[in-house]
Amino acid sequence: MTTTPKRYTVTAALPYANGPVHIGHLAGVYLPADIYVRYLRSQERDVKFVCGSDEHGVPITIRAKKEGITPQQAVDKYHELIKKSFEDFNVSFDIYHRTSSDVHAETAAGFFKKLYEEGKFIEQTTQQYYDEGAQQFLADRYIVGTCPKCGNENAYGDQCESCGTSLNATDLINPKSTLSGLKPVMRETKHWYLPLNEYEAWLREWIVEGHKQDWKPNVYGQCKSWIDQGLQPRAVTRDLDWGVPVPIEGAEGKVLYVWFDAPIGYISATKALTDDWEKYWKDEESKLVHFIGKDNIVFHCIIFPSMLKAHGDYVLPDNVPANEFLNLEGDKISTSRNWAVWLHEYLQDFQGKGDVLRYVLAANAPETKDNDFTWKDFQARNNNELLAILGNFINRAVVLTQKYYEGAVPARGELQDFDSETLEQLAKYPGIIADLIERYRFREALSELMNLARLGNKYLADTEPWKLIKTDAERVKTIMNIALQISASLNILMEPFLPTSAAKLSDMLNKAVGKWADAGAADLLEVGHTIGTPELLFEKVEDAAVDAQVQKLLDTKKANEVANAVAEPAKEDITFEDFTKMDIRIGTILEAEKVAKTKKLLKLKIDTGIDQRTVVSGIAEFYNPKDIIGQQVSILVNLAPRDIKGITSQGMILMAENADGSLAFVQPSKPLKNGSGVS
Repeated sequence: MTTTPKRYTVTAALPYANGPVHIGHLAGVYLPADIYVRYLRSQERDVKFVCGSDEHGVPITIRAKKEGITPQQAVDKYHELIKKSFEDFNVSFDIYHRTSSDVHAETAAGFFKKLYEEGKFIEQTTQQYYDEGAQQFLADRYIVGTCPKCGNENAYGDQCESCGTSLNATDLINPKSTLSGLKPVMRETKHWYLPLNEYEAWLREWIVEGHKQDWKPNVYGQCKSWIDQGLQPRAVTRDLDWGVPVPIEGAEGKVLYVWFDAPIGYISATKALTDDWEKYWKDEESKLVHFIGKDNIVFHCIIFPSMLKAHGDYVLPDNVPANEFLNLEGDKISTSRNWAVWLHEYLQDFQGKGDVLRYVLAANAPETKDNDFTWKDFQARNNNELLAILGNFINRAVVLTQKYYEGAVPARGELQDFDSETLEQLAKYPGIIADLIERYRFREALSELMNLARLGNKYLADTEPWKLIKTDAERVKTIMNIALQISASLNILMEPFLPTSAAKLSDMLNKAVGKWADAGAADLLEVGHTIGTPELLFEKVEDAAVDAQVQKLLDTKKANEVANAVAEPAKEDITFEDFTKMDIRIGTILEAEKVAKTKKLLKLKIDTGIDQRTVVSGIAEFYNPKDIIGQQVSILVNLAPRDIKGITSQGMILMAENADGSLAFVQPSKPLKNGSGVS
C-alpha cells in the first residue's frame, strides 16, 4: 500500500529564453504539469510548482547575435514574453524564476563548489574545436556540418535535428564555424567532468530495477538504453563568456555547462519562493516530480539524479512523466522554420478561448506516441465536445432552474431507480479521475470528465424535464436537483483541466469551486440555494477563424520554400555577339487590359521611344491593369512578332521570377527617357 507523500515538489522544464513558447511545449510539459498541480491543490496537498527561464547556454548567445543585442537584453525580452504567455494561459506556477538571477548564480556555484571540494569531478585537458577567425572555442551549437547518420548538411555539433541523433562535434563531416564560416581547428582546453560511469551501477539499480513498473515505458526504455550502452564522463564546464562563472581558481573564462546549470534552477527557484525551501528538496517525505519533453529524459533521469546523488543532501526524482512530441498539421514543429502555433499569438487570435486550447491539447496529448495537432480537429473538439456535450449539459441545467424555480435549487422527492443509479455513478467519478491523474494519464482523465458530462446529458435526455413539467411538476424538481448536483461536481473536477471555465461555472452556480473530496456528493448545492445568471460556457468556433489559421501556416510554408529555394544553374554560355543582338529598351505602359477568356494574359500598349506598340504579357495573376499604367519597364523590342489569342504581340517585357513563381518587373531605379537602351 502506497502512502501519500507529506509534500510535493513539482517542476516543469525550464524553457530557453531565446524565443516564445508554442503548443508543442504546452502539450509536452506545461499543461500536464499544471493539471497535476491543480489536482494536488484540490486534494489539499502541500505542493510547490516551480519553473523559470533557462537563460544561459549557446541558444541565448545565438539569438542575441541574430538580433544584434546583448545576451542579457535577449533573455530579458523573452523571459517577460514567456512569463506573460504562461500567466495568460493559466499555468499556475508558484514561481516563474530565471537563471540569470543572483540567487541562482549563488546556488549553482555553491553546488559545483561542494562537488569540486569533495573530489566528485575529474579534470581533463582535451582537444576541442577552436575558431581562429573569432578567436574562441566553439560550443556545440556554433558548429555545423554533415550528419554521419542521415547526411543532413546542417546538423549541429550536439544533435542532428533532421534524424534526432545525439552527436559530438567531432562526429560531423566537413564541420564549419557558424561565427566565421571557417573550418575549426583543434586546440587544447581544460575542463571538469562528472564521471557518470562511476554512477552506472547505482543508476541501473535505481532506475532499471527500482522504477521499471512506475515510470512511463518511453522514459524507462530510453534510460535503460543509455545505461546499457555504458556511461561516459560528461563535462560540467565550457569555454564561454555567458553563464555562471566557474567558482574556482584556474577556471577563468569558463562557465558552468548549461545542462549542469539549468536543473539547479529548480532548486534556486524554490529558494527564491520560500524560506523553508529545504524541506521540499531535502526531506525524504517530499515527492519530487519532473515534467519534461522526451528530449530531456536523459538529463532529468540520469545526469541530474547523478548530480543530486553526488551532492548527497537532496531527494531524488520519484517520477519523470515525459511526453512525446506534438506535430503540427502533419509536420514537425520547428522554431527555425516558424512552423508552430505560438501561444501569445493564439491568445491574441482566440481571446477568451485559452481553455479550448487546453482541452484540445490535453485530449490529444502525446503521452505514449507523437501526436498531430490540426486546426480542423481543434474546431471539431470545441464544437462537438466542449460546446455540444459539456456546455450543453450545463446550459440546460442552469437555464431550466432559472426558468422553473427563479434560480432556487429545488428539493428532491422520492428517488426512482434511474435517479439512484445516476447518483451512484456520479459518486464514482472523482475516484476514477483521481486515479488516472495520480498515474499521469491525463488524456484518459479528461475523457472520464467528459463522460460525467455525458452522464448528465443522458440523464436529462432520458427524463425530459421540459416535457414532464406540464404533467408532473414535482418529479421535475428531483430531476433538476440531481442535474445541478452533477453540475457542481463537474465544477470541481474540471478545474485542473479548464480553470477559466470552472471559474465561469462557479459564478453561474453562485458557489466557490469546492475541494476534490466534495466532488461526487449528492448534496453539494443545498435546497433553496440561489444560482447565478446563466451564460454560455463555450462558443462555437467558426470556419473563418480556422481557415485564417490554416492560411497563416500555408503562408509560412510558402515563405520557407522561397527562403530555402536554390537558384537554378546557369544556362549554356553565349557569346558577346549573341548578347548584342538583343535590343532592350526602357518603355512606359500607356494602356493595360485583360485578354478576354484568359487568366494570365494582359494586353499592353507601350511607348518604347521608337514607337507605340502592343505587347501581350502573361502577368495578369500578379498585376492589376489599372495599377501598372504609367510604370516604366524593360522591353525586348527586336523580338519577332507573334500572334497570341488573335493579338499581334510586338516584343517581350523582361520579368524577374521569384522562387514561389511570382513575377516582378525589371525596372530602372529612377525614371529614364523612353527608348533608353539597356546594356
